[in-house]
Amino acid sequence: MGGQACILYGAAEFSRDLDLTVGIDAENIKTIKHALSELEAKLIFVPDLDIAALQRGHACHFRCNSSGAEGLRIDLMSKIRGCPDFPQLWERRAEISLPEIGEIGLLSLPDLIQAKKTQRDKDWPMIRRLLEADWLQSRSNPETAQVSFWLMECRTPALLVELTQKYPEEAGMLVAHRELLEVALRGDLQSLELSLRKEEDLEKEKDRLYWAPLRAELEKWRREKHWKKS
Repeated sequence: MGGQACILYGAAEFSRDLDLTVGIDAENIKTIKHALSELEAKLIFVPDLDIAALQRGHACHFRCNSSGAEGLRIDLMSKIRGCPDFPQLWERRAEISLPEIGEIGLLSLPDLIQAKKTQRDKDWPMIRRLLEADWLQSRSNPETAQVSFWLMECRTPALLVELTQKYPEEAGMLVAHRELLEVALRGDLQSLELSLRKEEDLEKEKDRLYWAPLRAELEKWRREKHWKKS
């Protein structure tokens, strides 16, 4: 669900970490703990790997120490802002086959795009690259749903204008859901860039508000852990 997924979708991003979204039934947590043990992974922050914490939206962070995976950080989550619960994420996942590894499950591209709508500035250029890569790979024969997806999520001004010119009827139908498509239909690149920035700022604020109570809870747990050690 992170940088590794972006690489596999063709929007290259160097990443030292492995970000995973996981199911959190008791049996799966047991399996995850066994895998972490095999990797000699140690918890590097609060909270502990806990079903309740994952259900609330927290991430659990580990650092591997086994041979071949030394230093690899693994972040586990189950709940992602703006995305459905894990069973739906799993149902609509994408799969890719890697040599000597086999099938790898990835967040679907729409879910990965949503997961990247964070407060971090570095995530927004990646959203652009993911959409551009998908457009380049599928533009010759896209499905109707894919065209709507591009129109609703594209963040590259020139490409968004190109899309609205190529699919004006579809763009017109979606203006009610994304107002800046009207600006794109006019071909006003300068105003479109401003509209995209406002849209980005709004999503960053939503993400900040989502994480504020979770960060407060993390700080509380961190202090409690420190007091116990003291």
